Amino acid sequence: MTLDVISKRHGLTFKSHKSKAMVAQLTLPGGQSAVLVKSVGYMNLSGDPVSTLAKFYSIDTERIVVIHDELDLDFGDIRRKFDGGHAGHNGLRDISAKCGTNYHRVRIGIGRPPGQMPVANFVLQNFSTVENKEVPVLLEIAADRALEIVQENL
Repeated sequence: MTLDVISKRHGLTFKSHKSKAMVAQLTLPGGQSAVLVKSVGYMNLSGDPVSTLAKFYSIDTERIVVIHDELDLDFGDIRRKFDGGHAGHNGLRDISAKCGTNYHRVRIGIGRPPGQMPVANFVLQNFSTVENKEVPVLLEIAADRALEIVQENL
């Protein structure tokens, strides 16, 4: 959803790629480019498309930015991080297994499941009505954070 915000800001269109991903290319100030990648496979298997496209575009792991939900942050808390573990996030686990851990992350807090709700059910459900009102602003902030990381690492 954050990449959709970035693509809309810059008038980009995602195109299908053989790596099980949708790809758009963003031209940055100074003429350099960034590749926006949305996996279209299972989130838990995000490592293959990320590693395949990193090789295809000759992108070092240190220049990858992964935008993901984060159970360990309260809903709406958005933080940047470089390197580290996967904290049980299966998509990050797979990316780390295929690419290593030294990539940037934009962590978007979704909070913990209420009561005894299984984590899988929680992360797959829609946002609440109250949360839905905040999501557009949060996505704009997450897009800003991702672009900041890209600009800082040109």
